[in-house]
Amino acid sequence: MTRQALWPSLLEPSRQGDDGLCTVSAKGVRVRLADGRELLCGTSGLWNANLGYGNEAIAEAVATSLRDASYLSVFRYENAYARRAAQALVDVCGPHYRRVLFSTSGGAANDLVMKLARLHHALRGDSGRKVVVGLRGSYHGLTFGSFGLTGEDLGQQLYGVDQRLVRHVSGDDPAELAELLERQGGRVAAVVVEPVRGSGAVPLSPHYLGRLLGLRERYGFLLVADEVATGFGRTGPFFASQEWPSQPDVLVTSKGLTNGTMAAAAVVVSAELARSFDRPGVVLAHGETQAGTPSTCAAILATLEEMDRLDAVGRSRALSRKLDGKLAELVREHPRVLGTEGRGCFRALKLAGRDGGPLPGSEVAAVVAAVRDAGAVTHPGPGGVQLIPALTYTDAELTELLDRVRAGLDAHTAAVAGTGVAG
Repeated sequence: MTRQALWPSLLEPSRQGDDGLCTVSAKGVRVRLADGRELLCGTSGLWNANLGYGNEAIAEAVATSLRDASYLSVFRYENAYARRAAQALVDVCGPHYRRVLFSTSGGAANDLVMKLARLHHALRGDSGRKVVVGLRGSYHGLTFGSFGLTGEDLGQQLYGVDQRLVRHVSGDDPAELAELLERQGGRVAAVVVEPVRGSGAVPLSPHYLGRLLGLRERYGFLLVADEVATGFGRTGPFFASQEWPSQPDVLVTSKGLTNGTMAAAAVVVSAELARSFDRPGVVLAHGETQAGTPSTCAAILATLEEMDRLDAVGRSRALSRKLDGKLAELVREHPRVLGTEGRGCFRALKLAGRDGGPLPGSEVAAVVAAVRDAGAVTHPGPGGVQLIPALTYTDAELTELLDRVRAGLDAHTAAVAGTGVAG
């Protein structure tokens, strides 16, 4: 058992205190561990360092803001940094949008979204609309509200998470959503979807999206695009929903928003939705001490400028095409790789166990560890591993990532064969 003071997230006690899991620095697309090893990062941090680690322009912008305005809030006040960052986000999201609410994480932002949706309908005289619908297999965060909305079973019942006003439906067959709306459409305040769903990196199909947009027109719920993971060029366009036939009412962004440097999120609201709140005396009951601070907003502004300077969206599309080819090659050539999921630079490998069937969940951590031992950081996904390279990867770094994944799979296969353990 560990005796260290740090209690890390989602790491069981036997693995805590291991210098092989303690990072000490990061630069470009590489991280250094406390045990002295340097690894290629295949996950862009937690899907957030889209431009790589240690971007000097972002670091300098934050440092300047900390000297000039160490703390200013948007809690019963405004600040000039937040005004500029909000306008810059509206500009990059497009003319459909008008206003921005700042938050500190994707989870807290989704809590805010549920309040926003319910108040919107109440202001329109329909206070009975309180149900929020998500998709099975989705991930929206682990704060109590977003934990309830998250469609993966992560122990919500154990923790006493209140899901009485949340429903989950299939993300593959829109008929289930249509049936729910036929029964309870007058109670549904919002439907929240990820353009690429959850840790399995499963994209919404065009058919599903088309039905979803049609159901919005029929039933009048708000459509929310949770782009915490898919924003800032991760799947090709700046935001994945910009390629939808019709835009969502609300767009949530977080991970790439500051290139992973600050605890930040933003809820971007359409002009039509914003009009519901443009009346005297209307106040949305939400506020966070660290939301929209000068340092956060300086990082947002600098990240947007760096996205433009580096042509990150163009680089993402080019890198995605190369990744498509390399993943197809891996599927053809490696017996452990059953297929891939995802879009752009947000991908997951589906792996086979020893019996040829899907890799058991109990073996995923061992595969991630084997890839790490081979020199690359990846994260677990359902029955496999996720590959989420920085948009600034070179061709050589992409080749290296796939080589290290291949080496890790080979090492794990050999270890399993040597022990006779199924997996």
